[in-house]
Amino acid sequence: MHAISPRPVGLLAAAGRFPVAFAEKARVIGLPVSCVGLRHLASPELKPLVGEFTWAGIGKIGRVIRIFKRAGVREIVMAGKVYKTELLKPLRLLQLLPDLRTLRFWYNRRRRDNRDDSLLLGLIDEFARDGLTFGSALDYCPELLVRNGVLTRRPPTAFELADISFGWELAKAMGELDVGQSVAVRERAVLAVEAIEGTDQMIARAGTLCRRGGFVVVKVAKPQQDMRFDVPTIGCATIEGLHRAGGNVLAVEAGKTILLDEAETVALADRYGISITAVEAAAVARAA
Repeated sequence: MHAISPRPVGLLAAAGRFPVAFAEKARVIGLPVSCVGLRHLASPELKPLVGEFTWAGIGKIGRVIRIFKRAGVREIVMAGKVYKTELLKPLRLLQLLPDLRTLRFWYNRRRRDNRDDSLLLGLIDEFARDGLTFGSALDYCPELLVRNGVLTRRPPTAFELADISFGWELAKAMGELDVGQSVAVRERAVLAVEAIEGTDQMIARAGTLCRRGGFVVVKVAKPQQDMRFDVPTIGCATIEGLHRAGGNVLAVEAGKTILLDEAETVALADRYGISITAVEAAAVARAA
């Protein structure tokens, strides 16, 4: 846990519940927060939870840096999901109206590719040029990381455990390539692999490909996971999507996955008969 400083921490907030959970925890511990909410992604719920709140477009890196510097911020945390599909839409320059700093960043020829880690590490370097560093939001709220063990009333069956072990190795391999962090498996056959669309849409696709349902979703951290960004996250929305698609099990990596609204998420899974299990990597390796 960080020592509380009178200097505000910057919150760069994108989509989902994680930014709200961080802001709520910061308020409880007396941590001042200056928040920049990414327009069309961040939740308006953040406004009353933070000391300062400003909207900024996803294509406004220069504006975001200026806002944080004016607020006296030196350390920033990123929370929430940025959908990279927004950057690949037709007429993206007209829709996003990027500032000069964003254009220089996006078209940086020294960056070897535009995978998630490459972009986010490059963004961290860009902010560092102005003396702004990034930390992990989880340093302030480590209790959001899921504990080891079966969280729901129903444990996975022996057949489902075999699918978890099979899917785990595949998900780790995809994470090492920085492609995605989740796979859907049924009877040790891969139904769907997460890529740019994200876990929720991957689960929906698995449901269309496996009409009989009963599949397992495995979601893990990358082998090279940087806990400052893109940490695997699950919550009620994940369980709702899994139920709609016909999935039976959600297996995640213990200690490296964020579980939002734990009581509500577990209760929802119990209502649907879905098993949630958090597994340590070493345990999977022993079982393989």
